[in-house]
Amino acid sequence: MVEAGGARIDGDSLVLPGGVRVRFIRTLRLPETGTHALPPGLGSFPLRRVEDFPDTAPAEWLARGGVMLPVYLREAMWLHFGGTSRPAALQVGVGKVCAVSGKPWSRRLSADPQNYLPLPEQPWLDGINSGRGTVRQFVAVPLGMGATVEGQVTGEESWGGIQLQAFGLTEAKLAEWNRLNAPVWPATPPPGPVPPPPPYTGMPMPLAPGAVAYGAPPPAPGMAPGMAPGAVPPPAPAGAAPQRSAPRAAAMGLGAGGSMRQQVHQDRRPSADWATEPSGRVFVHLVTPPEWRRITGEAAPPSPVDRAAYTRAGLPWFEHYDESAVDLDPSETLAGVKPVGDWLGDDHSPWAEPKPQQVVQLGDEPGRPVADGDW
Repeated sequence: MVEAGGARIDGDSLVLPGGVRVRFIRTLRLPETGTHALPPGLGSFPLRRVEDFPDTAPAEWLARGGVMLPVYLREAMWLHFGGTSRPAALQVGVGKVCAVSGKPWSRRLSADPQNYLPLPEQPWLDGINSGRGTVRQFVAVPLGMGATVEGQVTGEESWGGIQLQAFGLTEAKLAEWNRLNAPVWPATPPPGPVPPPPPYTGMPMPLAPGAVAYGAPPPAPGMAPGMAPGAVPPPAPAGAAPQRSAPRAAAMGLGAGGSMRQQVHQDRRPSADWATEPSGRVFVHLVTPPEWRRITGEAAPPSPVDRAAYTRAGLPWFEHYDESAVDLDPSETLAGVKPVGDWLGDDHSPWAEPKPQQVVQLGDEPGRPVADGDW
């Protein structure tokens, strides 16, 4: 487990203080017209600590800390919160613009407009809160074009990346939650061998066939093999050549892609339940595959699967509806964000509409009519 500014990298997950767990999931990019079902998960993006690459990471990234992940131009992603261990309010920023409210990034929670996601009620987030019952997909684009959410909302592109900040319950509310959710253990263990723990089932969208995990990172520059990440390397021998400063990296941000059906949950807790100070935060830098190789020495994962081929193969898409949830009103600011195709041109990737039997319903059935009879 590797730490990054209060957060930790645990395998392919980012764990923030307070138990918030986030995975960054590769997925199929949606067409920018129409409204679609939820696309599948195609494996996790690899994560690396910026501070483990002091000689090759850009100086401004080292100053901001956090983690980085490789992403292709116009590649889509979604954030998965499965495995979060206790209630939390999670702020998600795209270029320091709130992906929920469209307001500037804040160190404080706001209930009106709501600028956070209540966890674990919100299982995942695929895009910005731009429509009633819909979001527009997170799609990677370079800074400097004005295509990012940040560029369109603020008129500048200074930050890029993704920002996460978590707030836990107050001490009193956490103690109450712990009391109500304490596991009940038997007084004596059952006879026989201890059974293995159940398999992890937090992933709501199955990985496509052939998805693979990525290898462990090589030692950071200047670190001996076997040294723990973040450990201080030994001093350079006398007379050694000074290290060159890293060049400026081609930073990426998130723009808006196609629209899909997804609820953004309104918090059911009163604001007084949440702590006033964050338990942890982290800056997630998005880096192009060539920059990823230059900084880390690793090859980036292959480019995403052909979306038309995925659908023609009969593989699943998804719908999710929570009957008990109240869908948050869309942000007027985010509703005005234009899709990245307005800057990058038409999306010429083949597209095949999934057949009804390919769309798997997760959660409750939304709005199915109740039949009446003779009575």
